[in-house]
Amino acid sequence: MTESEKLVMSIETEAMQKNSAARESWRIFGIMSEFVEATDRLSAIKPAVTVFGSARIKEGTPYYELTEKTARLLSDSGFSVISGGGPGIMEAANKGAFFGKSPSVGLNIQLPHEQQSNPYQDISQTFRHFFARKYMFVRFASAYVVMPGGFGTLDELMEALTLIQTGKARKIPLILVCSDFWKGLIDWFRDTLVREGMIDAADVDLIQVIDEPEKVVEAIFKHYESRPFGPLPNERELMLNL
Repeated sequence: MTESEKLVMSIETEAMQKNSAARESWRIFGIMSEFVEATDRLSAIKPAVTVFGSARIKEGTPYYELTEKTARLLSDSGFSVISGGGPGIMEAANKGAFFGKSPSVGLNIQLPHEQQSNPYQDISQTFRHFFARKYMFVRFASAYVVMPGGFGTLDELMEALTLIQTGKARKIPLILVCSDFWKGLIDWFRDTLVREGMIDAADVDLIQVIDEPEKVVEAIFKHYESRPFGPLPNERELMLNL
């Protein structure tokens, strides 16, 4: 390679690095705008319950109908219902809330496949970044209701559970619905994670397993019998450092 060719390559490499750095800076501004816009739009929906679940569940199936009924009861009880805004369980949650008394909120994500917005959303917010969307699920929830689901649902469940376990988020009801579906996971928590010292036995008690929609609502109200739905002053400070 001649000296002139080396010089051209050096100039091109430097230009590419500068362009990459500029794109990364603009990406950070894009992330900031997602947080600001979503926080502004969702600040008025409290109290709210976040519902997680599979995008692959079809309308008319038992899981779908159970989710829709649960969301309707939550909505009529005064809770906004937050879902991922897509099909399946997310649609069922939004649909139940949409025809109830409180807002139906969809936090949509741009994906190559599976994610299409459902029509049952009073408030719809679209995200490009998973972590910004997941933050909003946590930030505005007074309880989590977790229906059957796959990797995405497990990811959201474990993040919520970890934040509560480590004290990075306030302790709120975390309810798994459909005991038959979750039994194997709960047994594994107790028989493997607790037995091998990976978690404390009390950590399993952070989770409630409930099958009936009415009892889901009852469990949430029971948790808040002696305190407000919103975060206490010390918890509000905690939420700023999620």
